[in-house]
Amino acid sequence: MSFSNTDTGDKAADPYTATNKDHAELKEKVQDLVTFMEKCKFAMMTTRIGSSGLLVSRCMALAAKEGGGIDLLFHTNTESGKTDDLQSDPKTNIAFLNSSGEWASISGEANVSTDRELVRKHYSPALKAWIGDLGDGKHDGGPEDPRIAVIEVKAKTATYAIVNQGIIGRGIEFAKGVATGSAPNVNKLREISEEELEQCEFSFCTADVF
Repeated sequence: MSFSNTDTGDKAADPYTATNKDHAELKEKVQDLVTFMEKCKFAMMTTRIGSSGLLVSRCMALAAKEGGGIDLLFHTNTESGKTDDLQSDPKTNIAFLNSSGEWASISGEANVSTDRELVRKHYSPALKAWIGDLGDGKHDGGPEDPRIAVIEVKAKTATYAIVNQGIIGRGIEFAKGVATGSAPNVNKLREISEEELEQCEFSFCTADVF
C-alpha cells in the first residue's frame, strides 16, 4: 500500500531525494554511519507501548557498539517503562540528529540483557546518578545492581543523511534552489538494507571501523 496525491509524469515527484541520494560502496556507507553516531553520542529510542499501541521516544546515551559498530548498546533501568515496551514488542527505532541537520535512523530489534558480565563491561559510574542508591546494600547503582541492564539493538536497516560540503557551499546551493526551483545538492542521503547489514557483519565492513 502506498500514498500518492498527484501524478508528475516523468519528472521526479521528490526532487530532494532524487538529487541527494548517494550510492557509495557498502564499506563507506557503514563507516560514515558509525562515525556519525559516535559523534552524536545521544539518540532517541522509539518503542511501542504494549497497552495502547502508541509510540514513545526517549533520549538515550550510546553506551557501546557491536557488530562492527552497527549494533548499538544502551544502559537501562530494568524497572522503567521502556523495558516493558520492549518485552511486548522488541521492534525499535534509534534516531540521531545534530545541529547541522545531519541525521540517522536505525530500525532494529532490541533485547534487554541482564547478563552481569556484559553490564560490568560497559558500566559507567555516572549511572549511579540516574539509577540511584536505595540504601539497602543491593540496589546501590553499582555494577551489581540488578536494576541495571543493557539494551542490545540489532540493526536491521539504516537511513541517514550527512552533509556533502561546507556551510558556504550549502548556502549557495540553497540560494540557487530558491531562485531556480531546483533541489539543492547538500547531503549524502544513504540507505543500508537488511541484506547489506547482514553481509557487512560477516565481511570486510567490520575490518576498519575501530
